[in-house]
Amino acid sequence: MIHRERVADDVYTFQSDVYAQVNAGAVIGQDWAVVIDTLAFPEETLAIREFIEDELHRKVLYVINTHYHADHSWGNCFFPGAYVLSHGLCRQYLEKFGAASLQTAIEMDSVFKKTQIVLPHLTLDTGILELIVGNKTLRFIELPGHSPDGIGVYIVEDEVLFAGDVWMPIPHIVDGDSQIMRESLNKIESMTIENVVQGHGEVILRGEVISSIKDRINYLDIIDQIVQDAALDEYPGEFLKEKDIEGCGKSRILLSGAAEEIHQQNLRHLYRKVHGEEPKVLIPN
Repeated sequence: MIHRERVADDVYTFQSDVYAQVNAGAVIGQDWAVVIDTLAFPEETLAIREFIEDELHRKVLYVINTHYHADHSWGNCFFPGAYVLSHGLCRQYLEKFGAASLQTAIEMDSVFKKTQIVLPHLTLDTGILELIVGNKTLRFIELPGHSPDGIGVYIVEDEVLFAGDVWMPIPHIVDGDSQIMRESLNKIESMTIENVVQGHGEVILRGEVISSIKDRINYLDIIDQIVQDAALDEYPGEFLKEKDIEGCGKSRILLSGAAEEIHQQNLRHLYRKVHGEEPKVLIPN
């Protein structure tokens, strides 16, 4: 159901085998634990709780949401009594959009019937917040770009960064901003990092961090140029469809095969943002 990996002493990642390789994490203290994000489906998040409580014999006292998207926050409710921490915007977006989105999900799949939206109790609006867990210092860092409310969690002693979705195998900007994402990636580049836990995908090791950042910024630069070129075409929508993910230096098998759809979403979103209209497509007779 989930793949578990220990990335440092008392620091774990949990990756979904069901939905787009989404990641969550946990930091284990002497008496209690912190969970960083939840997973897409209830049984996956419950498996995290079972591991921490039944195998490690720790109570989860805090849950951190790196952003408000369902696959990272809807599992808050499965840690009863835990305090939820996030950016202030995360709480606002969950309050505004969460209930309606959850109701739609329940209508599509009854597996979400026991899910409830739990709003963060403590929020970061600007600056840096730190949480001490045993001998670990968890530092919250603003990392918007994928969404406006994005934060990362940096474990100071281990130099491990849980980056949220600002760092994915293929950047996803539909709910964010590509230039702000570049700024967040550049911020990460200035840090001392042993491992990066992406919001989705495999853990990035120290020797891969700089090249991975450059790879993601290069992708953003490529799609910027594609969108500029598309405006010169009679049918920009058709032009964008022809620019597939592999032509931008990425594999279509990334994220369990979701990469091409994410890429096309990026192109359409960026076109609308830059040109203020939907990209025109050829309508068959």
